[in-house]
Amino acid sequence: MTPLWSQFGNRGTQCRSSQIFRDFLARGSFCRYSTKLDATRTNTDEGEFRVLDIARKRAPRNEQRERRKKNTPILPPRADRMPIDQDWGNVWPTSRTFHPATVPLPLRMGYSEKGVAPGKFANAELMKIPNFLHLTPPVVARQCEALKKFCTSWPSGLETEKDVQRHFPLEFATCSYLHSGTSIRDPNARIVTLKFKLSTLNLDKRSKDKYLRLLGEKYDAKTDTVTIVVDRCPSRQQNLDFARYVFSVLFMEAKQVEDWESEKKLHDLEEFVWSGSTSENNALALVNKIKASKSCPNVYQSLPSDPSADEFEKLEVVQEYSRVLKTVLEDGETNENWVNYGKAVEKLLDIPRVESSR
Repeated sequence: MTPLWSQFGNRGTQCRSSQIFRDFLARGSFCRYSTKLDATRTNTDEGEFRVLDIARKRAPRNEQRERRKKNTPILPPRADRMPIDQDWGNVWPTSRTFHPATVPLPLRMGYSEKGVAPGKFANAELMKIPNFLHLTPPVVARQCEALKKFCTSWPSGLETEKDVQRHFPLEFATCSYLHSGTSIRDPNARIVTLKFKLSTLNLDKRSKDKYLRLLGEKYDAKTDTVTIVVDRCPSRQQNLDFARYVFSVLFMEAKQVEDWESEKKLHDLEEFVWSGSTSENNALALVNKIKASKSCPNVYQSLPSDPSADEFEKLEVVQEYSRVLKTVLEDGETNENWVNYGKAVEKLLDIPRVESSR
């Protein structure tokens, strides 16, 4: 490769260019190491170069530490210089990690084999847990006082829980989650729960039966509460809109009458119906036979010779029998239900109960 200085003209020019290039290299402006001229150099010939001194003379580390300590003054903790009547809301205005030099409290936390818990300085346990030093009673009272101007009075007519349920029958429940990680998103925050009383819809018997069939297990008969949980959409707002849509569709579908619904029989209903059932007809026929006999019980003395179904249902023993029979058919065959059914049959037939001698 041809040297840089060989590209110039005559030899005199080459010598001067070579000296300039060597001086540039010796100056070392492109690196972080400094260069020094050799004090013993007396000749400026081409074959002599400047010495590259890489080693840097540094002071010992102990001297550096001592010098740093002398230059940096160590102030006492801020907690020792705080006045007792200061405004703590200005010292700790927001949520932050515990700082021992700022909190003027002799706190201790942790475990030590010597029996004394570690103090607040250099205590990782106090810094790991969240604190509520920014929510002291005076600060909370001040914040509430500042928010009062944005509040309105409680509306009249909503003094009790029943009034609230009557005016606002639909209840939407959502959950918000707070995380200390890098993301504030939580997949459970999109879930929406819709609750309402079925009695607030004012459905007739046919519509209520159809509505219950559409709901399935989402209805609680003990509390008369319908619970619909929506979580199929990716965002909370979408699930809210879908919950309102499901509520409207269920109501409109229950109100709509199809042609095939006229073919429904008594055994197709959601619950047992005493009026017009086979059990009522059999009981009425049995009572008519008892009344036609010579030994008519006093219970049926008030009935006419040929009683109708409405007159038959007004009897107390008949009402009790129908109620017990409905419990057996809907709640299942349990020992308690069968015992109550036997007592109702004895009263219906006016059979004296014989107590066991055991």
